[in-house]
Amino acid sequence: MKKVPFVSKEKVEEIVKTYPTPFHIYDEKGIRENAAAVKEAFSWNKGFKEYFAVKATPNPALINILHEYGCGTDCSSVTELMISKAMGIDGEDIMFSSNDTPASEFVYADKIGAIINLDDFTHIDYLKKALGGCLPKTLSCRYNPGGVFTMSNGIMDNPGDAKYGMTTEQILEAYRVLKAEGVERFGLHAFLASNTVTNEYYPKLAGELFELAIKIRKECGVTLSFINLSGGVGIDYTEEAQANDIRAIGSGVKEAYEKILAPEGLDDIAIYTEMGRFMMGPYGGLVTQAIHEKHTHKEYVGVDACAVNLMRPAMYGAYHHITVLGKEDAPADTVVDVTGSLCENNDKFAIDRKLPKIDMGDYLFIHDTGAHGFAMGYSYNGKLKSAELLLREDGSVKLIRRAETPMDYFATLDVLPEYAKMEEEMKTVGEIKIGNIL
Repeated sequence: MKKVPFVSKEKVEEIVKTYPTPFHIYDEKGIRENAAAVKEAFSWNKGFKEYFAVKATPNPALINILHEYGCGTDCSSVTELMISKAMGIDGEDIMFSSNDTPASEFVYADKIGAIINLDDFTHIDYLKKALGGCLPKTLSCRYNPGGVFTMSNGIMDNPGDAKYGMTTEQILEAYRVLKAEGVERFGLHAFLASNTVTNEYYPKLAGELFELAIKIRKECGVTLSFINLSGGVGIDYTEEAQANDIRAIGSGVKEAYEKILAPEGLDDIAIYTEMGRFMMGPYGGLVTQAIHEKHTHKEYVGVDACAVNLMRPAMYGAYHHITVLGKEDAPADTVVDVTGSLCENNDKFAIDRKLPKIDMGDYLFIHDTGAHGFAMGYSYNGKLKSAELLLREDGSVKLIRRAETPMDYFATLDVLPEYAKMEEEMKTVGEIKIGNIL
């Protein structure tokens, strides 16, 4: 499927007059349309809720849009819990799916009424002690069947090597213990594959969890209140595959639900999801400007963004499609590496990529950075994180996170007055535009 930027060269030229590159920008229209489609796809299940994975894009302005469509939040740390609470999202609109969790984070999750999803059998006793000897009335358990997760289109992932979740024997014993401890509402959670681009994943996973739900009732005397399919529904980062159809996925889960659960009288179990990448990934882009070219053993184009702004290519070798704005219809007849400025050779957004000839000053739109893009940034080399912008439905642009400044980087140090003085000096340096020096 052809990748088309949701901003034009002309729009970017207008934006950079106020917000210099690099920056992440998000498409409000696309986010809303997708959230509505997810809600519609699972409307057959009266208890359905999407718990957006905050780790994917921890920006309140974006999460608020999803909240308008009934989405809760899936949190994996105390700061993500705090973001949710500060936004007015609390209680069972929050799922706390964490691992190797400090006691203090369990305590805070319980305090705000979040549903705690236990990653390991030993966490039952750990949680009980953390909460002063009493467990919450609602708890969920995370399942890992082990082995290799396969489907008709091949091997999807290897749960047996994943650090998450309990074995079948452990999870059955967990429900027995939780029931004896007075827990009243139970959930089941599993995440068996990442970024699947197939409409089969959720229905196949759902079928396995539905069968397990029946086993849990028969062997433990526990009837589940909800089954959480977690994330794993992905996006196509390339232009090669057909994108997931969330309506077809929802229909597939419904078919499994009616075939497996309904005949057992379990047709009131709520279905939950925790999608991050699918909810936000395609609706974000990293805009950066070409500032250097290098002709050595290879051809290089250097941009003003780096792995601090988008770590996935450096960390995973992940592919992100790149559009040279204003040259969408030009032939891709130049082979280049697109690089950032970190002192690491893996700081490359593209390797041996065929692109239109890039001139200095051109703007590049790096696609599908709306999830696990800005969020995975770090501060290596003293690099600063960029601004985040929202392209509103009416075409206006709103700043939803300002760019970091040197004082943000120095904030946790014993800051000396000299730092503030140097930052003031850098403000004038920062006024230099590429057009002045090329």
